[in-house]
Amino acid sequence: MLHELLLALVGYTGDLIIDGREYNESPRVSLSPEAPLAEEPTFKLAPDISFIQPSDKEVIERIITLGFYYRELERFAAKSRNLSWIRAPNGTPLSRANKSLKAKKVKPSVYRRAIANGIVEVLSVYRSAVLLIEQKMLSDSLPILATVTQGLNKFLILLPPLYGIILEIERDNICGGELLNLLHKRCHCGVPELQTCIQRLLWHGHQVMYNQLASWMVYGILHDQYGEFFVRRQEDRDPEHESPPNTLEKLAHLSVNDASLADWHLGFHVYLDMLPEYIPMNVAESVLFAGKAIKVLRNPHPTVQYPDASSQQQISKGSQRGQLQGFPGKFSLQKDSSVKSILIGEELLPQSEADKIEAMLQDLKESSEFHKRSFETVVNSIKAIAASHLWQLVVVRADLNGHLKALKDYFLLAKGDFFQSFLEESRQLMRLPPRQSTAEADLMVPFQLAAIKTIGEEDKYFSRVSLRMSGIIVKTSQIEFPKEKTCSVGDSRIQSGTSLETSIDGWDGIALEYSVDWPLQLFFTQEVLSKYLRIFQYLFRLKRTQMELEKSWASAMHEDHSDFAKRHNDRSKSSISQQRRRCKPMWRIREHMAFLIRNLQFYIQVDVVESQWNVLQAHIQSSRDFTELVGYHQEYLSTLISQSFLDIGSVSRILDGIMKVCLQFCWNIETYENSESTAELEFIAEEFNKKSNSLYTILRSSRIAGSQRAPFLRRFLLRLNFNSFFEATARGVLNVVRPRPALGGVLQ
Repeated sequence: MLHELLLALVGYTGDLIIDGREYNESPRVSLSPEAPLAEEPTFKLAPDISFIQPSDKEVIERIITLGFYYRELERFAAKSRNLSWIRAPNGTPLSRANKSLKAKKVKPSVYRRAIANGIVEVLSVYRSAVLLIEQKMLSDSLPILATVTQGLNKFLILLPPLYGIILEIERDNICGGELLNLLHKRCHCGVPELQTCIQRLLWHGHQVMYNQLASWMVYGILHDQYGEFFVRRQEDRDPEHESPPNTLEKLAHLSVNDASLADWHLGFHVYLDMLPEYIPMNVAESVLFAGKAIKVLRNPHPTVQYPDASSQQQISKGSQRGQLQGFPGKFSLQKDSSVKSILIGEELLPQSEADKIEAMLQDLKESSEFHKRSFETVVNSIKAIAASHLWQLVVVRADLNGHLKALKDYFLLAKGDFFQSFLEESRQLMRLPPRQSTAEADLMVPFQLAAIKTIGEEDKYFSRVSLRMSGIIVKTSQIEFPKEKTCSVGDSRIQSGTSLETSIDGWDGIALEYSVDWPLQLFFTQEVLSKYLRIFQYLFRLKRTQMELEKSWASAMHEDHSDFAKRHNDRSKSSISQQRRRCKPMWRIREHMAFLIRNLQFYIQVDVVESQWNVLQAHIQSSRDFTELVGYHQEYLSTLISQSFLDIGSVSRILDGIMKVCLQFCWNIETYENSESTAELEFIAEEFNKKSNSLYTILRSSRIAGSQRAPFLRRFLLRLNFNSFFEATARGVLNVVRPRPALGGVLQ
């Protein structure tokens, strides 16, 4: 009976102690290794046993449940640690694994294998306890049940909860981060022995996670063949978590040469289903960023400049020889490129830094318990190292500040002489509706002429700027815009809701493109370039409106001088004087328009753009972290948009309407001839008065002027209302019948 009991305690049933499932199916037939786990213990005494007292029978049946738990835990460990497909004689390891999985319909898991290793450790301690009991019983005549109960009593506390854990794992097919979550929750119990045991299992699971972290954060390699890590490739997502069509479309259109760019922007993401609950989201994002940065630094783009000029020349000469010699040359070219990439990668991320990162992760791995604060500290330290070296790559090597200055010059119109010249050269062209087929080509001539006049040879960034014309639909003589206008910036498409009512004319589709090379594409994303384009189109319309108002005045003065000469020669004083008297109120309106446009332009270019540029430069000088720079630049663009009122629909619509009215005024006054033209100009003047008053009323409201979103807005309002003219007229903005005070007040 002793040996029957001891064998049952290590999972082997016999005549005295049987397994209810085996006995019910067919006596003496062993249970299949792939049989599902039972919900309740099935070991029990044989029903025909009559020589055991009921009290002893109760003790035995309580003890032999340990044998059931041992056997089921061992079955789980054997199945989870099964590596037989590696030793299979036929087929590749991957095909054998797939066949095995299809047959078993079990999701493979490295984490479950690690937990199984921990369970094997616990079972080995249990087997040692059983062996010790056997040795005691054979060496001395002791009471059997008392000795067994005393030796295995602690396992009655350990094995049932462990079995409950693996039962839940098997039932719900839990793996990866979900498995770590389950163990972490079960650690919080009031039994010290059980807590220590589960912590050991969790330690085994964390060993896998630390190995994956080391692969990702030291080498930039995502080693996750079963999709259990919380960092995942974009295309590895489950069907229920598929990417939006536009994201997949972007990935599909990226060439092989843009693989590093695709990996940075679209290649990886934090998979929340596998993120352990005790790891905060910001820490997971730091892990994601650090791995992507290390991947970029270890696998630089071929266009990265080689640090040694002589070595670069040798590589280029070898490449030329390879091109001349055919196929062998191609292989040597590939070899040279790979050697060059490895050398540059070692310089971008020195081996000492990689060793430092690996040592920090190794310290975490060797710790017996998971400490959240220590983990977060190490991750943040690794992120800081990666961000610092990425900063060195983008800011120093790629001349980030020079490109920022170029974007300011051309997209924020800081090179005012260039755009003044371009508008003057294209002024006559823009008086006509743009032709859909040739509008872009028509603009290239004045664009190049302006560049010849104003851009020096020392400006190495102008070659990256190109002019585009998009979103035009031409129907006979009428220009219309689609409800969603597409403006291209690089490879991106920007949707804007500009309709015909808010468009100034067909030339609103003028856009700039800026060519960005690797690694600056990590900084200047398509979203960033789209914001620059949005600001450019707004400032360009403003600049064009201001120039048209000035040109209309210059043209009128030229005609006035011609009329004066004609009057002096022909003595036709009366008719010309009468026409001048009729035009005088219109020129007052023109001055009001120019006054508003000039002050608005000064406010945006000086108070907004220049002040924010200085803030950005201060941040660039003080920061050595790539992620900080990205944040500062995003804040810079958001501030430009908000302080220019582009994010307030009511204000931006009024400003577009004012610019549209000003341009209509300039075009009409040049053809001013009769009373019908006078009525039209008066209508335009009334529209301008209403819109300008509405603009002033909104801007001086406490919601805008009293907030911190536009700290220099009060200066702008002070310039507009320096003689209380706007304030006096804005009171009647809602009452269109109320007459406006004298139009010349602003000039006095």
